[in-house]
Amino acid sequence: MRAYTAAHKSLPFGTVVRVINTDNNKSVDVKINDRGPFVSGRVIDLSQRAFAQIGDASKGVVPIRIEVLDDSNTFRYKH
Repeated sequence: MRAYTAAHKSLPFGTVVRVINTDNNKSVDVKINDRGPFVSGRVIDLSQRAFAQIGDASKGVVPIRIEVLDDSNTFRYKH
């Protein structure tokens, strides 16, 4: 939870994305390392440390925009 990481439903593991809080324009770069979130209406789940860079922890949910920065170091599971 102290790393700059995030969970996303479909982006490949290892993808680096910039998450921008559209209310205050603060941003944080994170690496996708997990799947989720599994709550309706949510797009990405940030680690506590990453979220603290862009929003107030007491809010928990903020409007965001995501930009893919680097997908050259990704991997996918083969079935």
